Amino acid sequence: MESKIAYRASILSIIGNVFLSLFKLLSGIIGHSSAMISDAIHSISDVLSTFVVMIGIKLSSKDDDKDHPYGHERFECVASIILSFMLFGVGILIGYKGIVTIIGGKYSSIKIPTIITLVAAIISIITKALMYFYTKKCAIIINSNALLADSYHHLSDSLSSIGSLIGIIGSMMGYPFCDSIASVIICLFIVKVSIEIFIDTINKMVDKSCSDDVINNLKEDILSNKNVICIDLLKTRMFGSKIYADIEIGVCKDLSLIDAHNIAEDVHDNLESKYKNLKHCMIHVNPKDDDYE
Repeated sequence: MESKIAYRASILSIIGNVFLSLFKLLSGIIGHSSAMISDAIHSISDVLSTFVVMIGIKLSSKDDDKDHPYGHERFECVASIILSFMLFGVGILIGYKGIVTIIGGKYSSIKIPTIITLVAAIISIITKALMYFYTKKCAIIINSNALLADSYHHLSDSLSSIGSLIGIIGSMMGYPFCDSIASVIICLFIVKVSIEIFIDTINKMVDKSCSDDVINNLKEDILSNKNVICIDLLKTRMFGSKIYADIEIGVCKDLSLIDAHNIAEDVHDNLESKYKNLKHCMIHVNPKDDDYE
């Protein structure tokens, strides 16, 4: 089910990006807009990045095996890191040409963009915004880090198209350097998103703990079991997009081993049923007095 949702979102992304890439590239060439051509290059990178995401999700969804007893979730993180580097490279490439044009100062030789580039920018903004919301929704449903990164790629493309639109309008109003400035602004948006994706992915690669909200919710659900006297230990870590938890609970010391085991199993089953991305939950039982505080 999860792979089908990711596959459908990725296919729609590829179709949409191919259409936008060709449309924006032709519009930029015909309409004499370097910002629109830069935006088209950004959309072309979206197509490549979506393939990276599809491969990452495919690998991460593989079952546990002898060589990977904890699963393959981190392949999705690898895909996100590759995606962040691709975004960063595209951003630098786009920004470099804009800076060279601005430093050159030969604005009189710059051709003024035509109305077709204005139309292309508006279509791109609307289309990429819709793709962003759809892909993000799918990413949240299946809890996919790589798909979420791809949704922010759509967002960066929508923002870069806004930069193109502003630059094109500025150039059409008699300020030809605005088109080149727009390319630099697009560069900054793309680089910012690439760095954010990279940092978020690295946190998930180095076993960063869950957020305070998640930890507090886990504590509340554990203590909702009337037989749990206290929580002695609660450690969490992110393994790709999955949560791993090690928990020590206190129960009455007079209980039989079977009863204590059943309590631990109830807590375990309750947490795993409530938190769909909780892949591994280890429960250890400690004996406590009834009057323990």
